[in-house]
Amino acid sequence: MSNLPRIEVRPILHRDQHLLGLYFPYDLQVTTMLRNMNARWSKTHNCWHLPNNRENLKRLFSELKGTAWLDTSALFQNPQQKPKNQDLKPKTQVPKPAHTLPPLSDQQQDQINTFKAWLISGRFSPNTVKTYSEALSIFLRYFHNTDISTITNEHLIRFNNEYILKNGYSASFQNQVINAIKSYFRQIQQKKLNPDLVQRPRQEHKLPNVLSKEEIKQILEAPTNLKHRMMLSLIYACGLRRSELLNMELTHIDRSRKIISIKQAKGNKDRIVPISDKLLDMLTEYYKAFRPIKYLFEGAKKGTQYTAESLSSVLHQSLKKSGIKKPATLHWLRHSYATHLLESGTDLRYIQELLGHKSSRTTEIYTHVSTQNLQKIKSPFDDL
Repeated sequence: MSNLPRIEVRPILHRDQHLLGLYFPYDLQVTTMLRNMNARWSKTHNCWHLPNNRENLKRLFSELKGTAWLDTSALFQNPQQKPKNQDLKPKTQVPKPAHTLPPLSDQQQDQINTFKAWLISGRFSPNTVKTYSEALSIFLRYFHNTDISTITNEHLIRFNNEYILKNGYSASFQNQVINAIKSYFRQIQQKKLNPDLVQRPRQEHKLPNVLSKEEIKQILEAPTNLKHRMMLSLIYACGLRRSELLNMELTHIDRSRKIISIKQAKGNKDRIVPISDKLLDMLTEYYKAFRPIKYLFEGAKKGTQYTAESLSSVLHQSLKKSGIKKPATLHWLRHSYATHLLESGTDLRYIQELLGHKSSRTTEIYTHVSTQNLQKIKSPFDDL
């Protein structure tokens, strides 16, 4: 446990919302995992945060198990009395870890900026640019006193053994860092490092989380707000990613052809998905009520995008109202859409196109969570 980064979980009040403030020394792996959980950064409180509810606390323990140690003692101080607003604001200084890496030198920072510019010019996603830049930063800080031009495969092996493995970082983090270092030296330093010399972890095979049709129905019917119900319905009905919904504009919907155009989604790919008459009727009702002017779903200010944080909160509130205890995320709706299509007899090739998967192998994973054929299997236990 001593090798795991410590995350102090404190109750905070931010923009009139009760949140879980997450305080820890900078750690790329933890930061990446929190982003995947839809956590947001607060400059005011100098921390990452999630809505303060039991479901999110359970998710933190579940998702970060083996990666970080959660200190929740601050949540249970004076449980009978809510702290005053001024007591909720945490200290601005986060304790530094004992093994803090040295800061970047000017030369190293210049290299980070050059690498970041190359990633941006190559139209890598903002998340990839940030993740790769932070990964390279850690590597260069680890070899703070080493001239970049003298770095070899041996340095990469040392970094893997002495930093990644020793600190118990995950396989996905290890692959991210190695890929970032490999790209930097190949493109910026014009020098090839051989990642094959580093013992790569076996690829993890995790099955997607799927909700039943009955659970989906409960979630979609839970919101009383029409916009909230429309957003969740569209994600499930069309198998959308969160970003695809938030980036959708009014012009992307073709009523006459009954299709929605998904523009520049993951991998910079366009695709089209069908939209049913039932969904078109819901959209008509939504248009009349909210009158969006650019994006299909806009924030408080007309013409601005709805935020990812607010969208995640919509789902959490729906789960709470429907009484579903599973730690579902927005991506669970997409997984459920694909699985339900497969169970209804839709060919995998069509599902691949609808989801925008580059490889059919990605889509085939849904065959492992479909219960249609499994339910036909009779256990020998029943014959005893």
